[in-house]
Amino acid sequence: MRADEDVEVDADFWGFAHEAEGLFTPLEEEGARRVCFAGCDPRSGLLKSLDHVGGRRAVAGNAWLDVLDIDGVTMGSYFVNDVTAVAVQPSARKAGLVDLTVTLWCDHALPGAEGVWDLIRTGRLNRKGMWRRLDPEHRHAWLSVALWSRAYQRRGRPDEPAGRTFTLDGRQVVDEDSFYCALGEAVNGPGGYFGWNLSALDDCLRGSWGAAPPFTVDWQHAAEARARLAESVPTGEGETTTLFDLLLEILEGRGVQVILR
Repeated sequence: MRADEDVEVDADFWGFAHEAEGLFTPLEEEGARRVCFAGCDPRSGLLKSLDHVGGRRAVAGNAWLDVLDIDGVTMGSYFVNDVTAVAVQPSARKAGLVDLTVTLWCDHALPGAEGVWDLIRTGRLNRKGMWRRLDPEHRHAWLSVALWSRAYQRRGRPDEPAGRTFTLDGRQVVDEDSFYCALGEAVNGPGGYFGWNLSALDDCLRGSWGAAPPFTVDWQHAAEARARLAESVPTGEGETTTLFDLLLEILEGRGVQVILR
């Protein structure tokens, strides 16, 4: 855990923990969570807060919570607000460590995301289509991890060469999130990210997210996807169109050739 940038540099590292139990549970209220850092080695501002558990000075502040792989490399990070120590006890994991319970605010750590991080950490996110078995809520969590882990997963790889063709299976596209899941892995491989809403898709099409136009999307079984993406969405001009047609408009407007089969 790293303190927010506004904190003094020498107080930046707040320590580590083996687990952050409760971080990915459903929210009791918007953003509020009770998290147990099991096997925690608190440092700096977080350590100081332990002297004031139950009091006003137990608030350590804001921080970046890094999610690490098995080698201790950061896979992604969540910004957390108002980290406050509420309980602490010796940990059974190792002498000198504690189990520290805190309250914090974080609306980006979605239920279902923890399992996706574990797939990346253990190297098991290694084939396409693993998201297809998920329910809609967990597909959105899948996309959130794809977003936060994108730099780690790409390892600095440049965009694919111009002119590439990426195949999209319309049978997999059952709603908007599944479209982004399918497109993300078509461009960037298993667990890949290439947008998770209309605005983010448009941003990705500007380059540096795995591919930049011109390229081709070979959309197979497109009629099935069209039927499922038939919801009406505003165009911003006082008119509406279907989600399917708007996705086509965004892609083609950025120089992507879409072949509908």
